[in-house]
Order: sequence, then C-alpha cells, then structure tokens
Amino acid sequence: MYQRQNQQLVLDRISEVLDTTGESYADRLTKSLDDANRIFIAGAGRSKLVGNFLAMRLMHAGYEVSVVGEIVTPAIQERDLLVVISGSGETEQLIAFTKRARSFGASIILLTGKPNSTISELADEVFQIGVPEVYETVKGMPMGTVFELSTLCFLESLISHIIWEKGVPEEVMKTRHANLE
Repeated sequence: MYQRQNQQLVLDRISEVLDTTGESYADRLTKSLDDANRIFIAGAGRSKLVGNFLAMRLMHAGYEVSVVGEIVTPAIQERDLLVVISGSGETEQLIAFTKRARSFGASIILLTGKPNSTISELADEVFQIGVPEVYETVKGMPMGTVFELSTLCFLESLISHIIWEKGVPEEVMKTRHANLE
C-alpha cells in the first residue's frame, strides 16, 4: 500500500515539474548541441549522475561528448559547449568549471531549478526545470530528489526527441554502446 502511494507521489511530482518546464527547451537545447563542436557535461553529486546518463545517451546518438572530471576528458575550447546540471546553480566546483570554460570561449548551458544564480549569470542559456513552487519540501523526496529525477526524465525525453528527429536507428545506437562490459 505505502509502496504504491510513494510511487504515485514521485510520478505526480515529476509530472508537475515537467508540466511547468518550457516547451521550447527540447528544440533550443537540440540546436545548441548540434551547433557545438564538442559537448562537455558537468554536475556534482546526483546531478553528475544525471549528467552521466545524458552523456551516454548523446554518445549513442552520435555526438562527441565528455564528462567533466573524468581522466580522459579533453581540454575545452572555443565552439565547445558546457552543459551544467545544478539544482541550485551555486555549487562552487561547478562555478569554477563554468568560469574556466567561459575563459576558453566555450558556450554554457545551465539546467537548474533556480534561474537566478551565479552560474546562470555566466551561462548563455538557462533552462529552468520546473518552477520554484514545485520544489517545496515533499515528504519522501528530500534534498534535491525532485530536481534530479525531473531533470533525468526531461533529458531522456530530449534524447527521444533527438533520435526521432534525426532518424537515428536503434541498431546504430547499439553499435556505439560499450562492448567491454
């Protein structure tokens, strides 16, 4: 009984967040991804895990993508894109990454729950996932859970949009999937 209620709570809250997220975001974010020479994904904590999902899916879809902080991540350059995932937009490490990427001429996109932040001031575009009211404390979904799960769902639907619009066959995506596992 409680399990079903908790599942419904999570699904309802994610739906509420996605319903209040800009409808133009998928097209605008896709254009930014397509215009970039290379894509770098940054996040901290659970937001970094969401970024890892995004990086893998973008790689499957044929983009050149790296996760910031990995040992094989190349140097960011002009015409590259840094996608920062930060619920608060105030994570010090991510602020430093953003400033550094900006100094090399990279474009910056922020996915956040709070559109007015240090990183938002540095970003070229800010994609607000939901509106502030949907992030009020929800029993059973503490410490950013609503933002991270909603952002993950938003980004998974973005990938669905990209592969549909570009006609990327699943068979091709499978050839790009890791085979040393």
